[in-house]
Amino acid sequence: MKISSTILGKTCITSALALMLGAAHGNLAAKQIADQALSKGQFNLDLSHISLSGLSSGGYMATQFELAHSDWVSGVGIIAAGPYYCAQNSIQTALNQCVNQLNSPISLDILNSKVIQWQEAGKLPPLSNLQQHKVWLLSGTLDTRVLPQVNQALFTQYQHWVKAENIVYITDKPFAHLFPTLNSGSKCDVSEAPFIGNCDYDAAGEMLNFIYGELNQRNETQNGQLVEIDQHELGGKPAQSLADKGYLYVPKSCQEGGSCTVHVSFHGCNQNANAIGDAYATQTGLNNWADTNQMVVLYPQTKSSMMMPLNPQGCWDWWGYTGDDYANQHGEQIKAVKQIIHALAKQETQHD
Repeated sequence: MKISSTILGKTCITSALALMLGAAHGNLAAKQIADQALSKGQFNLDLSHISLSGLSSGGYMATQFELAHSDWVSGVGIIAAGPYYCAQNSIQTALNQCVNQLNSPISLDILNSKVIQWQEAGKLPPLSNLQQHKVWLLSGTLDTRVLPQVNQALFTQYQHWVKAENIVYITDKPFAHLFPTLNSGSKCDVSEAPFIGNCDYDAAGEMLNFIYGELNQRNETQNGQLVEIDQHELGGKPAQSLADKGYLYVPKSCQEGGSCTVHVSFHGCNQNANAIGDAYATQTGLNNWADTNQMVVLYPQTKSSMMMPLNPQGCWDWWGYTGDDYANQHGEQIKAVKQIIHALAKQETQHD
């Protein structure tokens, strides 16, 4: 059952709507717990560690969030993205080096020196935290929007930070620039909206099983609920560059008070709700695995803008349109997503 008209925030959902949300539960006690969690927008979340994923600009954002909170994140799954700080706070560099052009070689020495600089300034935690992270990377052979050399630079960068046995890099799949799935989306060899490919390949399952170890098998159909969240209310002032609403997928077990982990998945450019509705939040396959593994999935949403800060394609900030510190703990979008996660957790479960 999908609820896409509910805004979870400080204002409680009406009791009538709460009854509708709980109607699927088999007993009154479970129903009451689920109603309460959904109406308050708070859940029993284990925030000791979280995991991340992302496609394209969302992949860049996943790496940025990971480094900004490497003491909190345990693993990432990244599709079609380049190295951390590739754009170096410049849209020109982003276009000339970090997507479908490579007009000059990427200098990882320059990028990594920025990491050290920010670490020494207290804007990033110690790089040593990354050693135990699980990192799953994918670059499709038919992807013409992010060059293989750009993806390779990200892999090389991670090799400096993460133990070799904790990295998987997949480069032999005939996928275009999209999120590959078992049976959702459009043609796998064409990069077009909603940028989700029917590839007979479960990228969501591959990345989650690598990050977490062997998981329970996915549900064939999703039986949790997709709800809208008020990003501006939950994320506070830093969330102004985000859309008003985001999405949260909540499995039944999480609605009923069970302890659940958190996975955050960042969409790509031209893939936010303004462009494709809830397709990214419903079709990647992540929810099917969340259903059977006590995991909520947060799908934060950017907003497209033809005004300053200019972001016509609704990309995550990986070149500096929100400020010079976009890729560290002081970055507005990084702060907003962190605050949203904490706001969704019951007070006693929050991570400091």
